[in-house]
Amino acid sequence: MHTNTVAVTDALILIDRELSSVAARLAGDIDTAAQLSALTESVANADRVFLVGAGRSGLALRMTAMRLMHLGLSVHVVGDVTTPAIRSGDVLLTASGSGTTGGIVRAAQSAVNAGASVAAITTAASSPLAALAATLVVVPAAGKLDRSGSASSQYSGSLFEQLVVVIGDALFHTLWQRGGSSADELWSLHANLE
Repeated sequence: MHTNTVAVTDALILIDRELSSVAARLAGDIDTAAQLSALTESVANADRVFLVGAGRSGLALRMTAMRLMHLGLSVHVVGDVTTPAIRSGDVLLTASGSGTTGGIVRAAQSAVNAGASVAAITTAASSPLAALAATLVVVPAAGKLDRSGSASSQYSGSLFEQLVVVIGDALFHTLWQRGGSSADELWSLHANLE
């Protein structure tokens, strides 16, 4: 039986340290900064933005979808019953730590076949998903099958999934500041059927 006890406050400090470290690496690397800039332009210039991910990565992207909707963008989460067909001029924003998740890779291939562009957030630069991506953001975090503890002390793909949220919020914040809308203007698009 494992008897090592860690306080929640210790875990919070660990998570904050890992997130801060990787965020600083992403922001400080010239190639990654260019990737993040390309992601921003891809979303800003798209006719419509589609998002797809599985599991926790998919939940993280749903948070990004909500914020992009608050900007007034035309946003669709793949799998929702009201999601239309993707077409040329659209972007499919994906997140997959491994870059091999079957449904996500198939969605990316379908998007490419329809003439849309694919943006991918992944840990795997040489994955099938990365090969389909016109815009690629490679995150130095553990994939869900990495239990070595070398990239992150957290369980499975937790750090990657947290970074998907942070990257999505950074993308939103950048587009919000660029657009010049006030918080009150964005609030008018917030759900009112809750």
